[in-house]
Amino acid sequence: MNVVFLDTVGLLALWNAGDQWHTAAEAAFADLGRAKAALTTTSFVLLECANAAARRPYRQAVDRLRERMESANMLVFPTDDDWHEAWTSYRQGDPSQPGIVDYVSFTIMRRLGITQAFTNDRHFQAAGFETLF
Repeated sequence: MNVVFLDTVGLLALWNAGDQWHTAAEAAFADLGRAKAALTTTSFVLLECANAAARRPYRQAVDRLRERMESANMLVFPTDDDWHEAWTSYRQGDPSQPGIVDYVSFTIMRRLGITQAFTNDRHFQAAGFETLF
């Protein structure tokens, strides 16, 4: 089964009708539904989404996704090894490099053998992953 990693950029674009990538995110997400792709993300991505959505009308969408991901055992909580590996990568990067949550995502995606991300974040492409919009 194809597993796709849900990134903050993709989720926020999906939920926010005013986002410049909303239409592309909706189309890509519909494709995932038709393909019956398994979806996963991390607790850190959901924290980023919850912070961004705190004062937005789609605030509850973040919590609903969290509940669905947890009940399906598709929410990944980073391990200590994930944490340390991500910080090592972060430390070696420069200001144009990804943020720490992306580095955690990359580490987990590699550990789980996930190659596709629901995002258009160029950092995922630069890290060798396929972005879906």
